[in-house]
Amino acid sequence: MKLAVVDASGKEVRQIDAADDVFGIEPNASVLHQAYVAQMANRRGGNANTKTRGEIRGSTAKIRKQKGTGNSRQGSIKGPTQVGGGISHGPRHHSFAKDLPRQMKRLALRSALSSHAASGSIIVVDGLIPDSPKTQVVKATLSAVGVQRTAVVVSGEYEPNLTLAARNIVAVKAMPAAYLNVVDLINAHHVVMTEEAVRKVEALWSGANLKPARGRKGTADA
Repeated sequence: MKLAVVDASGKEVRQIDAADDVFGIEPNASVLHQAYVAQMANRRGGNANTKTRGEIRGSTAKIRKQKGTGNSRQGSIKGPTQVGGGISHGPRHHSFAKDLPRQMKRLALRSALSSHAASGSIIVVDGLIPDSPKTQVVKATLSAVGVQRTAVVVSGEYEPNLTLAARNIVAVKAMPAAYLNVVDLINAHHVVMTEEAVRKVEALWSGANLKPARGRKGTADA
């Protein structure tokens, strides 16, 4: 498929060929959803924790005798019915992590990129990388190419000037192509890329990398 390349003023200067197996597939909504849920779940700490009656410090002696007082039957001061006692069925520390096969992760990324390409929200900019970390320069470029809402700015490799300049812009996140992920792609209204970023994405998830390579019999998967 073809992607238009614009300059820093938003004027189209040329078109480039992009891999159809990355930018032109039919998006798989089911896999996209699973990848999004898994990534969001993996961000959860799962650190909420309450103590049970067995973990509370205190006496295990019975508060009062079982019968004859006219009051309710009570156990130790550590029971869940006592102030400062243990918590019944409270949250406990555990992991929320979900795992997906690599093939599904790659399909989800290609689906997200193809969805943006089909809607015309991928913008390839020539001269996107600033010479110095000036926020106003990057902000002016994004405004000129039509970015008005959330955006992911993608470079081929890590570009410190671009990262430093873009981090002060609200709703804009800059990253190298290797760090692209489903959550940021789905949450973004625009994906602004350099031509080098397009080629890096193709190198990572196109052609022979559509599926994870498998080793020979008796060896671990690559």
